[in-house]
Amino acid sequence: MTLQVRRVRFDFAGTDIPFMWHPRRPAFAVQCNLITFFAPGFEKFIVDATREAIPLIRDPRVAEEATAYLRQEAQHSAAHMSHFRALVRRWPGLQTTMDEVLASFEHLTATRPLAWRLAYTAVIENTFTPYFKVFLDHEDKLFEPGDERVASLFLWHFVEEIEHRSSALMVYDAVHGSFPYRVKAIGGVLKHIGELLAIVSRGFQEHVPAADGGSYGQLLPAGWSPRAIRSSINASRRLTGPGQGTYSGVPKREMVAMLTGLVRSQGPHHDPAYENLPPFAGRWFDRYAEEPKCAAHWYSVGVTSG
Repeated sequence: MTLQVRRVRFDFAGTDIPFMWHPRRPAFAVQCNLITFFAPGFEKFIVDATREAIPLIRDPRVAEEATAYLRQEAQHSAAHMSHFRALVRRWPGLQTTMDEVLASFEHLTATRPLAWRLAYTAVIENTFTPYFKVFLDHEDKLFEPGDERVASLFLWHFVEEIEHRSSALMVYDAVHGSFPYRVKAIGGVLKHIGELLAIVSRGFQEHVPAADGGSYGQLLPAGWSPRAIRSSINASRRLTGPGQGTYSGVPKREMVAMLTGLVRSQGPHHDPAYENLPPFAGRWFDRYAEEPKCAAHWYSVGVTSG
C-alpha cells in the first residue's frame, strides 16, 4: 500500500470551539478530547523513533513506507495541536495539562532504548483498527450530530490510522522483531497510558468549568487501579443519561468483536493488513480523491456521507 500524506486545513481559527463538541454523546466527546491531548506527544514520539529506525531498515520498501508513515503522523500532530490551541485560547489552564503530557513522552524518548519505543508504538497502533472500526461503523451517531469541525478532524485521523495500520509493526519487525520483547513491553505501555489518563482527567476537571463540560473529565479513569475504574464508572452513572454512553446503540456482537480484536492484535502471528476494515474508511478515501476540501467539512462540503 502506498500511504498518502494529506495536508488538511481544519477550521479552528476561531475561539468558539466547544469543549463538549457533541453534547448528546458526552462520553464520546471527552474520549476524543483525550486523543487531542494524547496525539501531539505520541505522534512526535513515533516520528522521533521512526526517523531513528529508518537507517537500520534494510528493505527499501519498508523504509519507504516508514517515511510516509512518519509524515502522516506529523500531520496528525499538527492538526491536533490546532484543535488544542483553539481550546487553550478559551481555557488557558489546559496548557499545563498538555505540557505534562508532552514532557512524559519526551522522558520516554530520552530514557528508553529504540527497540522499546518501537514496541510501544506497535502495541498501541495494532489496537487502532479494531478500536476505531466501531467508531467509524457508527459515524452517523458518533460524529455527524456533533460540531462538524471537530468531527471532521477525528474522522480524518481515524481513517488514516486504518490506512497505515501495518506500518508500526512493520518498522518494529524490521529493526527488532522479537515477539517476546514486544509482549514484555505491554506492561510498561499500560503503565504509561494510565499516567497520561490521570494527567488529562485531572486537567479537564481543574481547567474547564463544569458548565463547559470539564466535569466530564471524571469519565476518564485516573489510571488503571480498581479505585480509579470504579470512580469513572460511578461518574458515568451520575453524569450521563440514557443513550449518552460512548457505545450506546452499538450491538453487543460488535463490542465483543472489538474486545476480541484488541486481544488478538497483540498475538505473535497478527498482521494488521488482514484486519476487518470499516466500510466508511473506503468511502472516505474515495470521496477525498474527488473533493479534498471535504476532509475539513465532511458533512457540509460536496456529497453527503451516505
